[in-house]
Amino acid sequence: MKGVLLVNLGSPDSPSPKDVKKYLKEFLMDERVIDVNVVLRNILVKGVILNTRPKKSAEAYQKIWWKEGSPLIVISERFHQKLEKKTKVPVALGMRYGSMSIEKGYRELEKKGVTEVLLIPLYPHYAMSSYETVVEKSLEVQKSLFPTMKTDVLPPFYNNKEYITTMSNAIRKDLENFEYDHVLFSYHGIPERHIKKSDTTKSHCKLDGSCCDKPSEAHATCYRHQCFETTKAIAKELNLPDDKFSDSFQSRLGRDPWLKPYTDFEFERLPQEENKKNLAVITPAFVSDCLETLEEIAMEGEEQFQEGGGENYKHIPCLNDNDEWVHTVAKWIENWTDNSQ
Repeated sequence: MKGVLLVNLGSPDSPSPKDVKKYLKEFLMDERVIDVNVVLRNILVKGVILNTRPKKSAEAYQKIWWKEGSPLIVISERFHQKLEKKTKVPVALGMRYGSMSIEKGYRELEKKGVTEVLLIPLYPHYAMSSYETVVEKSLEVQKSLFPTMKTDVLPPFYNNKEYITTMSNAIRKDLENFEYDHVLFSYHGIPERHIKKSDTTKSHCKLDGSCCDKPSEAHATCYRHQCFETTKAIAKELNLPDDKFSDSFQSRLGRDPWLKPYTDFEFERLPQEENKKNLAVITPAFVSDCLETLEEIAMEGEEQFQEGGGENYKHIPCLNDNDEWVHTVAKWIENWTDNSQ
């Protein structure tokens, strides 16, 4: 019997410093998130970050927490419930970090008699710290605890035509009543070294703008290239002029160089240097709104933009439980069930 396991990032159980600290420990101790040797990672995470960051992060979570719980969890559950009604196979939901674990998702499918699973990481793009860690953790759990199961993995869908159309339709609706003069595509940031590590050729990625447009097998695991391709595809679908959109990367941590340009710098630069006063911001690296979109972009981003001289600001929500998005994923599942018989 076939079934589907959706996996998203995860969330603390509550916005209390205690629960946030527990969540951050699991998240930041992941070797694909902070990719240094385990001794240094322990010192950095347990000796430094967990002694300073939980309180600040808890305050941020408190700003965006819903009555029903964590927005990411609530939205993912709504999407899951809608999707299950659209498919003929069982669908379970798990999270890479936190109490709603991947193991629980597999366990739920096992109880329903599922022996063949389609794993859907809810990330459009390949990155060590998102898509890759979900896939590796899921396969590890399945092989060790559910050895009789088989797992197929949905590849990154950053350039899938149905996904691009679904995204574009949702964005178009949000832009209809907003007189923007610029659209900023803000992607989750990752350290530049992750791009180099993910380069299967070990020679293609230059991080200087010369490699992303050159055909290469490295693009299959290159987050930077995939982000740029998503932007180009959506901009084309929306007929955005070249001077009315750009890319940036948010949420950097530490002193190492991360992908540029940085979103918070762009919030100041666009109104000051390019006279862009009416800004719409899209976050295509996420399919569900979360701390990074609701607090960092929707709240802090607006403040930074207006402090920099901007006037009108619009945060465009993620796909969340958008009906067309549900239909799109249901179609992918149907194709999988039909083609894997």
